[in-house]
Parts: sequence; structure tokens; C-alpha cells
Amino acid sequence: MLDLKALHENTRIDHKSYPFQLFQNRCREMKTEECILYLHWHEHFELIVMRQGSAQFHIDSRPYVAHAGEVIIIPGGALHVGYALEDGDVHYDSIVVNPALFHDFTHDPVHLKYVAPYLEGRVRFPVKPVEQDAICQGYYSLLNEAVEEMALQPPAYQLVVKSKLHALFTLLARTFMPLQLPDKTAGSYFPNRERFKQLIEQIEAEPTEKMSVTEAAGQVGLNTYHFCKMFKKLTGRTFVEYVNGCRMTIAEQLLQESSLTITEIAARVGCENANYFTKLYKQYKGMTPSQGRLK
Repeated sequence: MLDLKALHENTRIDHKSYPFQLFQNRCREMKTEECILYLHWHEHFELIVMRQGSAQFHIDSRPYVAHAGEVIIIPGGALHVGYALEDGDVHYDSIVVNPALFHDFTHDPVHLKYVAPYLEGRVRFPVKPVEQDAICQGYYSLLNEAVEEMALQPPAYQLVVKSKLHALFTLLARTFMPLQLPDKTAGSYFPNRERFKQLIEQIEAEPTEKMSVTEAAGQVGLNTYHFCKMFKKLTGRTFVEYVNGCRMTIAEQLLQESSLTITEIAARVGCENANYFTKLYKQYKGMTPSQGRLK
């Protein structure tokens, strides 16, 4: 079940001295193009390991397809969202890492030369490293070992995870640094993203609030045409489609977890017409609300 309220920057980190966290996402019985990761951002790196199924992630407006076994690296601050590419289960592990994890290395000249430029955002790892250099496939065993440590949490697992992740970042930096200028500031993939963050936070927090496309465009200082074009590029969905998707996810939760009638749930998610709600729910979830309640 997707949680629309656990999205904006306040990513859970259990141990502040070791700022990393594993989220094992298991999205079951998804429909093609159904959202598996709602649009959000945070200051941390995020490494996504696809375990089952296929998905398309939009990262600062650029689309990336990921199949089982593939890894995606999302830089800190990037807006990202994900959708299922086909019907069925979509499983992926998400490892969130704050650069502060490697604070101990700040006086190490080799770390400063190779790893720090990536941690500071002066250069960026490729989102899909293997597509740039096949040697990176061999590095992913470090990531899988780190995931296993985080999942099982044996004694001193924090130290093992820290060493595995630093080794991974170092090997990636050694591979890609010669192709990049160390003093080159990495430009934003989506330079307008800051203007969208407040709007997206509002949509995610209160998806049932009525807001027209014109009002949304006004919030980010764009005319309606350019807003619609940029929103679709950023999320892979129109503004209306995205808002409706958020609403139907809330409806799905209410159907399964509450005793409210379908008409009451329709009103809760901003649909005054129950027939229209049923049509929307079937469009986004592939079944009627009544079937969703029995799921």
C-alpha cells in the first residue's frame, strides 16, 4: 500500500549516526501505468534495486526504464516518481543514503578527489551506470550485500553497510570520474523543479483539495500551457491524471480499511458524483470500488 503522506523530504532514518535506511517496497497486483512511487524528493541519495517486474521512473523529468536486477541511482534533491510498466507484482528495494554517512572521510585526500565531488553534487553518477559501462554490474554485489545487512541487522551491521556503500561509491567514481570534469558543477536536470516542490507537497498532503489547472499554474508562476507541458514532462502524467491517481489511492485505502459506504468514500476523495467515482476508480485500479473492497 502506498503512503501518500510519507513523501516530502522527511525520510525516516532510524540511526542518525548512520544515516541510511532500507525500504523494501512490495507493490502487488499493479496495473500497467499504476503509480508505484509517488512524486517526491529528499536531500539523500536513493539507490533503487528492481527485484521483480518492470517500472518507468521519471527523475527530474527524464524517463528511465528499470527491469528486474537493474539499479537506478537518484541524486539528492531530484524529483522522482515511478509507474508499473505491466500488470502484476512490482518489487523493489530502495536504499536511502545521506552523504553525512561518510563524514569520517572528509580529511582523506583520496576521498576528497574521487568520492566527495559526487556527494557534494559537483558531478553526478549516471542514473543507470551499467548502460554507461558494463563493469558496474560487478559492483552491485556490494549493494546487495548492504541490503542483506540492513534487512537482517546482525551485530555491527551499520559498519558493514557503511563500508559496502563507500566501496560502491568509490568504484563508481573511479569508473566515471575520468569522463567528467571534477570542477564542473552539475546542472539541474530540471531547472524549474524548485518552483514545483511546494505545489507537489500540497497535492500529496491534500489530494482531495479542489484545485484547477489554472490555479496550479499560478502557484508556480507559469501560464497554463507551459505548466501543463512541464508537469507532464516531470511526472509522465497530466496534472488532472496525477491528482486523480492520488485520490484513487486514498479511496483504495478507505475501501479496504474503513466501513464507509462507497458514496461516502467518493465524497471523501473529492468526487461528488458516485457514478463518476466508480468510473475513475475502474480506470485507475482496473476494478470497481465494490471489487476493491473485497480485494
